[in-house]
Amino acid sequence: MKKVLPKFKSEDAEREFWASHDSAEYIDWSKARPVNFPNLKPTTRTISLRLPESTIAALKVLANKRDVPYQSLLKIYLSEKVEEEMQHGSVKTA
Repeated sequence: MKKVLPKFKSEDAEREFWASHDSAEYIDWSKARPVNFPNLKPTTRTISLRLPESTIAALKVLANKRDVPYQSLLKIYLSEKVEEEMQHGSVKTA
């Protein structure tokens, strides 16, 4: 018999709970089935980033050629570079 899953007052409370409890005590994982979440978007956070005006101007030109907003192109470039660095082991992860 599995333990009854408590009600959580917030996501933070739930996060704290799962950090110190084994989910196998509450969930029968043998009944779990794979699911797909095709429209799931990662959580984003707004940041302030100071760039030289010449870099922004060049980015806008490149974005215009691709018919995308320059902020989107910047996110693509940044994501690609981070992924490249992570794959090549240039940065050690904890």
